[in-house]
Amino acid sequence: MRELEYDTVESSELVDQTFKFWFNDNQHIRSPFPSYIQTELKSVATAKFFEWANGLNPKAKEEFNDEMIGEKFEEIIFEVASTLVKTEDEKMTIMYPFLPRLGDLLNNEDQVESTVVDRSFKKDGDHNFIEVSLEKKSSGERWSTKFELPV
Repeated sequence: MRELEYDTVESSELVDQTFKFWFNDNQHIRSPFPSYIQTELKSVATAKFFEWANGLNPKAKEEFNDEMIGEKFEEIIFEVASTLVKTEDEKMTIMYPFLPRLGDLLNNEDQVESTVVDRSFKKDGDHNFIEVSLEKKSSGERWSTKFELPV
């Protein structure tokens, strides 16, 4: 691993590109980070990342490649973001950014368009789920489904 310094071109590019990706919607990936936390998130996560990188011993630094560095930076960003948001729903979005969110439109098996109106964590034995409550746009009828969460 190259020596990461807070103010080098390489580190600046890593930081800028990572936040540019996660703070903007990109095709199938929507930003999980509310705009009100983005400035503080960038500052705090960047500082924590460089603190982590500079605290590694020389042997550990040799074992890290660019992909591993990027993954660690993203891990820190998501950890910090979960402490900055105000609601449990925002925290849920950060923890599972690819699952349906409040206000999203989904179709059931009959292709009836529905709006996500609520979601919550559920446990069934050893399995964790997010239960999503929806409202059919055509009738206002409510229904629910659940998604198993990755371990």
